[in-house]
Amino acid sequence: MEEIKIEDFHKVEIKIGEIKSAEKIDGSDKLLKLSVDFGEEKPRQVLSGIAKYVTAESLVGIKCPFITNLPLRVMMGLESQGMIMAASTEKGEFTLLKASNDIPPGTKVK
Repeated sequence: MEEIKIEDFHKVEIKIGEIKSAEKIDGSDKLLKLSVDFGEEKPRQVLSGIAKYVTAESLVGIKCPFITNLPLRVMMGLESQGMIMAASTEKGEFTLLKASNDIPPGTKVK
């Protein structure tokens, strides 16, 4: 992988978001639609291809880091306004990165 400069890393906005609701998207085996609180006026909609690893119900109330300054992306006719951060292996092992429940939504990851 190519090395980047610290200035490149600073271009990525990562914030803690609290997942307020999650639901499967009809017609997709892997996409979930999340409503995420980032401490803004209203929650953002984030689509994520994690449905084969977690249930929608298990996500509600947890806090995770999200990349929040990506351009809007449309998938299956729905807008996604961010990207949840997770890790996975070639063997199918998967984990979401999670934040302490003490940290408020909208906190920037540095």
